[in-house]
Amino acid sequence: MKKWIFISVLIVVTITGILINVYLNAVEPVKAAEEKAVKIASKETNLADFTNFSLYSGEETYYVMTGKNAKQEAVYVWINEKNSEIITRNAKNGITKKEALNKLYQEKNPNEIIEVRLGMARIQKTDRPAWEIFYRNNSDTINYYYVDFDTGEKLRAIDNL
Repeated sequence: MKKWIFISVLIVVTITGILINVYLNAVEPVKAAEEKAVKIASKETNLADFTNFSLYSGEETYYVMTGKNAKQEAVYVWINEKNSEIITRNAKNGITKKEALNKLYQEKNPNEIIEVRLGMARIQKTDRPAWEIFYRNNSDTINYYYVDFDTGEKLRAIDNL
């Protein structure tokens, strides 16, 4: 009986160790990207206290995060992964996540909002900071809706994927 308990515990410990290893290997590239983004932003801007890091993969990959300026105001930072070009916007000067959602609801009838995040939309070969809204409609298809961060206008929609 003790032999089976020992074997069972050994199997559980081994599986747990493997799962932890897989998880750590999976998040390692994101952590490395975050460290790179913070280093670039710290060097090239006068911002600090970086939070809310995410990777945005659209036409190009961007590191997106929030920093604080000298007045402790929230500033959004987009860093192009390929060329390290930085775009910054004061959060108070753009539209909020809620306002972007309101724009979607004015035009569409989403059944389920899956995710709302800051990204970069390429319009006529120009990258523009935008809110990307990922949702399902009543026919259960996946849709994307992009709202310009600066103006609050619809940039584009990708429907029925």
